[in-house]
Amino acid sequence: MERITVKNKKYRVVSLFAGIGGLDLGFEFAGFDVIWANDFDKYAVETYKANVGNNIVHGDIREVMDQIPEHDVLIGGFPCQPFSTLGKLKGFKDEERGTLFFVIKEILKKSNSKVVVLENVKNIVNHDKGKTFERIKKELDEIGFTCFSHILNSQDYGVPQRRNRMFLVGVRRDCFDTKEFVFPEKKELKITTQDLLDDKVDEKYFLTKKLEPTILGYGTKGYIVKPTIDLPVSKTLCATMHKMHRASQDNYVTDEKNFKKIKSNNRIAVRKLTPNECRQLQGFPSDWKQVVSDTQAYKQFGNAVTVNVAYAVASSLMKYMDDNLKRRK
Repeated sequence: MERITVKNKKYRVVSLFAGIGGLDLGFEFAGFDVIWANDFDKYAVETYKANVGNNIVHGDIREVMDQIPEHDVLIGGFPCQPFSTLGKLKGFKDEERGTLFFVIKEILKKSNSKVVVLENVKNIVNHDKGKTFERIKKELDEIGFTCFSHILNSQDYGVPQRRNRMFLVGVRRDCFDTKEFVFPEKKELKITTQDLLDDKVDEKYFLTKKLEPTILGYGTKGYIVKPTIDLPVSKTLCATMHKMHRASQDNYVTDEKNFKKIKSNNRIAVRKLTPNECRQLQGFPSDWKQVVSDTQAYKQFGNAVTVNVAYAVASSLMKYMDDNLKRRK
């Protein structure tokens, strides 16, 4: 989606595990004021500064949490690898990443946060037979937050990518009336992946004939999956797209127009998505500057929160806060 300029922003927002700012942009476009952000990845911080703002602090949140200013809303797409089906599913047993949720809880306890918005992979709801997610909600309930959660799919909010993510909105009971938070309604998808393909594409993105049997094959006897390409709604973008997985997992498109231009004898007319196409599939604006390598760009877009979805959630939250926030006398 394109940038939305809001003159009179309100409700101070702090963003943890901000990445390149997918959540942050959605909240900014909805009228929130993101005053502070943090991420430990120096390349993500570089991209954030070039495209979102200089309000981001580089470093481990556990080492910079004392810098967090007073705020109304805390948002964060906390590390999902411990809960992802693509990871080892260690959950809270992953000491480095799985326990970062408790850092969020500690920050909420020390601050005057009125709302917390968390994003994670869909599987967190089912991890450890549902016990992980129930504990998250219980931990937040213990410090005064009533939680509402829902699985949102990016393709339901204007981008042709099948990407299911869990969103949790926690509201502090002493700050709000008891009205239930309602997640944004789905919208009809009016574009396809093909509508977003680049007009000019470099030769390096096309499959080599050597790679063709692997990428477009059915796999080995231990892993047989039908390859699919040219999907109108793309598969979920992942952080390791640069490795070019099989076509049963990653997105590939047929591009005869650009293939004719490169006149290559060792490549075929099927290619992977470009970083710019991934940008569009995640809803980042057209004036976006790529200031990192392709490998880092793929990682960043694969890890990002879809801007369209963040904007939809933030817009619903803005209305909720305006209507239900208790005005202290």
